Amino acid sequence: MNSGLLGTLVLPTEPYVLIPAVVVIAGICLYRRNRLDALLAVAGPFVAIALNSWALKPAFDRWKGGTLVYPSGHTVSLVAVLTAVVLLVRFKAAAVAAGTVLVCCAAVGMIGLGYHYLTDIAGGVCFAPAVVTAMRAALSPRRAREPSTG
Repeated sequence: MNSGLLGTLVLPTEPYVLIPAVVVIAGICLYRRNRLDALLAVAGPFVAIALNSWALKPAFDRWKGGTLVYPSGHTVSLVAVLTAVVLLVRFKAAAVAAGTVLVCCAAVGMIGLGYHYLTDIAGGVCFAPAVVTAMRAALSPRRAREPSTG
């Protein structure tokens, strides 16, 4: 594959694509008057990226080309945003299918360009949803327990 095509496949992982996407998602949530969903759309990816960059990458200490690569920050960024989308939309199966295709295409690009090993991508695919879904659970309103009648 040529590097132009590989670069195009990696495009969805770039901050200049993901940041506007997060702003649009949060804006839609705010338009619908759902502040907790807007918070999840922004904070979920931010926390996942921050934890990955400042905790996991230094802890695993895997280098490639002078850069820490495990788990893949490109993948964490993309998958964290996609996880937030899946949690926020009604048509979850379609969102999961589209997201899976997007992540697979990005993975081909990242490996083809020499940015990452497949295991770096797999680490990001596992880590990002864990963080975003944990944040969703933390942000979900708690129902008061009903007293037992028995």
